Amino acid sequence: MDGDIARRRSYLFLQGMATDFMARLGRALMMRGHGVHRVNFNGGDRLFWRLAGAVDYRGDLAGWPRFLARILTEWRITDIILFGDCRPLHCAAIKLVALRGLPVHVFEEGYLRPNWVTLEHGGVNGNSSLPRDPEWFRTNARSLPPWDGGQPVRNSYFRRAIEDILYTAGTILLAWRYPGYRTHRPWHPLAEYASGARRFLRQPIAKRRRAQTLIQITEGNGPYYVFPLQLDSDSQIRYHSQYAGMTSAIRHVIGSFARCAPADSLLVITEHPLDNGISNWQRLCRHHAVQAGVEGRVVYLEGGSPETLLERSHGVVTVNSTVGFLALNFGRPVVALGYAVYDMPDLTFQGGLDDFWLWGMPPDVTTFDAFRRVIAAQTQLNGGYFCKAGITAAVAGAVARLESYRPNCIEILAAGTEIDLRENLDRLPAPAAGV
Repeated sequence: MDGDIARRRSYLFLQGMATDFMARLGRALMMRGHGVHRVNFNGGDRLFWRLAGAVDYRGDLAGWPRFLARILTEWRITDIILFGDCRPLHCAAIKLVALRGLPVHVFEEGYLRPNWVTLEHGGVNGNSSLPRDPEWFRTNARSLPPWDGGQPVRNSYFRRAIEDILYTAGTILLAWRYPGYRTHRPWHPLAEYASGARRFLRQPIAKRRRAQTLIQITEGNGPYYVFPLQLDSDSQIRYHSQYAGMTSAIRHVIGSFARCAPADSLLVITEHPLDNGISNWQRLCRHHAVQAGVEGRVVYLEGGSPETLLERSHGVVTVNSTVGFLALNFGRPVVALGYAVYDMPDLTFQGGLDDFWLWGMPPDVTTFDAFRRVIAAQTQLNGGYFCKAGITAAVAGAVARLESYRPNCIEILAAGTEIDLRENLDRLPAPAAGV
């Protein structure tokens, strides 16, 4: 590796997705001369990490901070790498390492999809440190190259499903080895798989219905609004919005549409393509539409991508989905009901949902171009998690981004200073209950 010992780092990997991405990133960092360590919390973590330098954590959430404090000091960790900053184990880790001033590098699904993944320092989505000032983005975009969309990435849904099954199988079969582990997901994986299998068997019929409904909507003369559903278990909903789940969001949106939208307009609600099918969102939407007196004006689309609808839509209502960003790309009016990195003046409607139906305006073209270029340069990596070429590209971009990050504490720790966090544990917030 180029540079002296002060530039070498010791990375600690926590949980990632069910993909080879994290292991390949760890291997690449090792080859560059960095220290690489890992904590496995369950059998799935162990299955997807086949490098040296891993240790199993077999305790529960309450004991995790003390375990982490010890290995941070023993391994002289300089950086934390994880996927998703709202998992309970990760929340506790982020609070702890903040006492030491260590950088946390957070991976997530891409803000810009489908050709990008997110790598942001400190936090993502609702925890992002990016400002909500359009002038800041316009100023910072002046030195950046024009937007080119990045190299196309063909993520495989089949590969994603297979790797998720492998991860779950490893977690279940090795559960005895990790007695304290509790998943951050609200449902048992076997319940999700059973429901997902039923949904998969219904797809041929649902696909035909969807195609027929799309033709009726897009070839009709009346205006329509699009409301893309998000995963009920997504941290975007549970942590970065005022809603407890999609049920309350659906009730709010349909109620506002009934009261305030033009009488000749439709509300098209699109199902998330990765929804597990446990909740019958179609039945729930019909129930609230009937209650609000707009049953004939609310249309539900099963699965698929909402892109076909966006170009001709009158506007897009979202909690904080990346579909909102895609709608801005098409120049459609957008209102974000939760916390979203793109929710700011000149991009999204700032007047509230009831007024949006009549007064929503398209985004300012110049601001959106600046926003997209800055987001790509500072938080995105061209690549993907579920195809060989995408992982290769994302790993190369991540290594370059990680090595370019230069917090002051790196040099201090490399020079031999140790900070024992154990004396600061009483300053940590209590772990979340029931996890």
